[in-house]
Amino acid sequence: MKPTEILKREHRAIETGLDCLELLADQCAAGAWNAETAAEALSFIRDYADHVHHGKEEDLLFPLLEAKGFSREQGPTGVMTYEHQRGRDLVRAMAEAVAQRSPARFAEDARQFVSLLRQHILKEDHCLFQMADQALSDSEQQDLQRAFEAFESDPQEATRREQALERARTLANLLGVSTAALDANVSATA
Repeated sequence: MKPTEILKREHRAIETGLDCLELLADQCAAGAWNAETAAEALSFIRDYADHVHHGKEEDLLFPLLEAKGFSREQGPTGVMTYEHQRGRDLVRAMAEAVAQRSPARFAEDARQFVSLLRQHILKEDHCLFQMADQALSDSEQQDLQRAFEAFESDPQEATRREQALERARTLANLLGVSTAALDANVSATA
């Protein structure tokens, strides 16, 4: 499996989290506010989407692409990194809304975050990852695959990943969202 296929599979798990976050925003708008559930959704986003997934992209994939000539300032890796940071800003805003017990603010920031990440995922899946597959040699793909495996085999990282996926599974079950993408992510790492 190519490294970009691993990242795409992780996108499917992140989309499950986005589905949950979207439902939570809808519940807020309908007057049903559960701060604990919202905090759990944010924990999944921080631990899995940002740390595990974006960490692999920013620390492993993007530097490799930039070494191959992709411009950090004006190229796709720069755009993706900017969007990662914009997502982090929105997650902080959602966390503040949870702490301040502000469901309307949480819902607004959650919707912005969901929209941002859905568009971001489309760009990566249909543009950046195809460019990466074309730019990287078989040897570079294998090196990147080994780097991903080293990241995922670290005991702390493996625990963080599994706990985040379990948190998402619990949320999805609570909200009636399919867990198929989460199940596929667990089987991919087993």
